Amino acid sequence: MTEYGRGPGSEPWHPEDPLYGDQGWGGQQSAHGQNQYGGQQQPYPQDPYAQQQPQDPYAQQQQPQDSYAQQHYQQQPAYGAPQDPYAQQQQPQPQQPQYDNGGWDTGQQPAAAPYDAQQADPYGGRQAGYGEAPDYYSTPEAYPPPQPPGRREAVAEQAPTQSPDWVPEVQPEETHPFFTGADEGDDNDGEHDDDPRESRRGGRGGNERRGKGKKKNRSGVACLVVAVVLVGGLGTVAYVGYSYWQDKFGAAPDYTGTGTGEVEVEIEKGAFGSDIGNILKQKGVIKSVDAFVAAQNENPKGKSIQAGVYLLHEKMSAAEALKMMIDPKSQNLLVIPEGYRNVTIYGMVDKKLGLKKGTTKGIATSKASDLGLPDWASSNKDIKDPLEGFLYPAAYPVTKETKPEAILKKMVSRANEEYDKLDLEGTAKKYKLDGPWQVLTVASLVQAEGLTHDDFRKMAEVAYNRLKPNNTVTNRKLQFDSSFNYLKNQSKIKIGSSEILSNPDPYNTYYHEGLPPGPISNPGDEALRATLNPTDDGWMFFISLDGKKTEFTKTAADHEKLNKKFRKQHGLD
Repeated sequence: MTEYGRGPGSEPWHPEDPLYGDQGWGGQQSAHGQNQYGGQQQPYPQDPYAQQQPQDPYAQQQQPQDSYAQQHYQQQPAYGAPQDPYAQQQQPQPQQPQYDNGGWDTGQQPAAAPYDAQQADPYGGRQAGYGEAPDYYSTPEAYPPPQPPGRREAVAEQAPTQSPDWVPEVQPEETHPFFTGADEGDDNDGEHDDDPRESRRGGRGGNERRGKGKKKNRSGVACLVVAVVLVGGLGTVAYVGYSYWQDKFGAAPDYTGTGTGEVEVEIEKGAFGSDIGNILKQKGVIKSVDAFVAAQNENPKGKSIQAGVYLLHEKMSAAEALKMMIDPKSQNLLVIPEGYRNVTIYGMVDKKLGLKKGTTKGIATSKASDLGLPDWASSNKDIKDPLEGFLYPAAYPVTKETKPEAILKKMVSRANEEYDKLDLEGTAKKYKLDGPWQVLTVASLVQAEGLTHDDFRKMAEVAYNRLKPNNTVTNRKLQFDSSFNYLKNQSKIKIGSSEILSNPDPYNTYYHEGLPPGPISNPGDEALRATLNPTDDGWMFFISLDGKKTEFTKTAADHEKLNKKFRKQHGLD
């Protein structure tokens, strides 16, 4: 209790109070004993300074006359807000200080029903009188006025909103370190694990931890799925990239070594490197086509592979396969040299195919008309072998299943193909011959007598000069030893004059004028072209003293000199 009554009384201001030294809350310091909130001076009982303070001339008009008001005034604190003299319904509360409108005066008098309806405030609507300050806090938007010292209350903290025991789970944003780049570390996990009581505690905390566990589990599964997808994608990209690099820049797959076993491979005419590589790969000889093409490009003789059948091995390196194909010994071919007679070729076929001797010759004789001879082939009854000159010299592939008739057809077909490239008809007309058949016969004689390309051209000129009607030196007789050897199926250099001059066989050119009935060998390309393009130097005679070099002369006298030398060397005198 204070000397002013039952209220808590005034409290001295502390120098650190922000309102210490303020000139009042209304912009001016109110006089002691004057109401600092309402603008009306209130005398307090037992206030020693009450008589000394000047009184508001209008104070008596506003002093309450009601006995209840005085009683109420005695029970209010010393700094209580002035009461409305007409507030008849207000009840005194002796245990708690009363403040209008939340504990502080707003400057507005509460409206109350007056005792007399005719009585009104004579000063209503006028401005504040002397000693009264204007109310700066009467507007709704204004801040609440400051309170006197000792009456200030700390701003009540807003109570936290209580969350329900069960929190609906909302899908959070992805916060996993894998996506956000943050490192959650193990601190949180350790923080949960350090206090096992938290896991047994009910309420919101436990539920939140369980919720985090679920989200964490889901995040782990998602991370695992993403990792698997990424690893699979990276693996696919790496494999595709490696395959692409291998195809473009890497070495082609290849076997090593010379392989094992035996494989028969047939290469057709006109096959390129890639074609050959595909055939070899299909047969199991090489591992890849690219490896064979690369080996072919590296070897200077790589592109000289001829059509034919080759005996190779399984699972060979591409380089070894190429090496074998270049070597004629590894080829399963039937090679027919230039100038060979048919009788010799028939024996070669029998041997290659493992047939009885004479088998191929019998088929050639019985089926000559079915083997593809051209229309211009002669049907002269004196021809010893209609196929002579048509078993073209080349390499022919053969297999274990090849038949003699098939190989003969290939040879005749090849001859027709090559002869079609030559102007046999034009050459026959030029040199007064009886068609391509006689041109082929001349070529067969040139092939049998000559040794080199130059020999072939000179031999062709000798033949054409001796066949001329005005030839009085030999009287249109060719006198070629090769024709006599053909009819005798021999190859001799030393032939006696009595023997060669007395044999009336149509193929004996010492005995008969002109050409023999047909070719005596199978000429090659050089002999054929030389026959079409002979020299024009006037050569009439030739002789080979040693069988290695041929001597040509233009006159009979010069030829007789060489002939004597020849007889002397071979003991024919």
